[in-house]
Amino acid sequence: MGAARLLSGLVRVRPPAEITAVVNIGDDVELHGLHISPDLDTVTYTVAGAIDPERGWGLAGESWHAMEALRRYPQARAWFNLGDRDLATHLYRTDRLRAGAALSTVTAEIADAWKVELRLLPASDDVLRTRVTVPDGEIDFQEYFVHRQHDVAVSAVRFEGAAEATPAPGVLDAIRNAARVVIAPSNPIVSIAPVLAVTGVRDAVEARRTDVVAVSPIIAGAALKGPADRLLRELGHESSVVGIARIYAPMAATLVVDEADADHAAAVEAEGMACVIAPTVMRGPDEAAALARTVLT
Repeated sequence: MGAARLLSGLVRVRPPAEITAVVNIGDDVELHGLHISPDLDTVTYTVAGAIDPERGWGLAGESWHAMEALRRYPQARAWFNLGDRDLATHLYRTDRLRAGAALSTVTAEIADAWKVELRLLPASDDVLRTRVTVPDGEIDFQEYFVHRQHDVAVSAVRFEGAAEATPAPGVLDAIRNAARVVIAPSNPIVSIAPVLAVTGVRDAVEARRTDVVAVSPIIAGAALKGPADRLLRELGHESSVVGIARIYAPMAATLVVDEADADHAAAVEAEGMACVIAPTVMRGPDEAAALARTVLT
């Protein structure tokens, strides 16, 4: 959601055609025979102005008849909600992938259908899946995040397929040639790290360090939504803007932190990053656009 909202602000302050979003595919899942790409779809729907504003995912004004019917069947995996209109996106993606199209090609087709003018790229066209170790073993990311409501301790996270995954066409060129590279205020463990795990991506970002700006997803020690703060602590990091600085310092020269963390600016800079203090809570389009201006200037 942090990346999607920031992108919705960026397209208000720069021509969308100048913006490329390289998006996590680690939480993609095969369910009901369908290939579901939650992060790609959330970005698409948000930038298109079609996202459900209360949930932060799925389509506004959605209906759920298919899921209600599915729950009649005892073995159905109905814990992952798919709205009736949202199903059309997954049906289209799955059909095109089975016909041999690359995920990046299908992603561009879906973005075009929603009149999303920025360039939307999956981090890779290859299979990469986030796997989470919990007390009873290793599970799929969506099992952890949705089915268990991320209400279980995590001892390890790995990205299955990362060693073999190569960047989708255009990913490395976008990073190398951008005037500014932005690490969005998304979960650094399960949203940003899977992108960086794709062969060559971290190296490309580190090579642009001077021009890389990261936005902290942690405000006053907590995540606005989701398990980022808990995951940081469970995996040995500090849940603070200083902890975020330690993670991103090798690849970003600047960290944008919220006004609530102004007192930590010196500690952030001690980690080797310039610290910019600005409002970072994107309650609406105006706040998202203001944050977009900050990261660009």
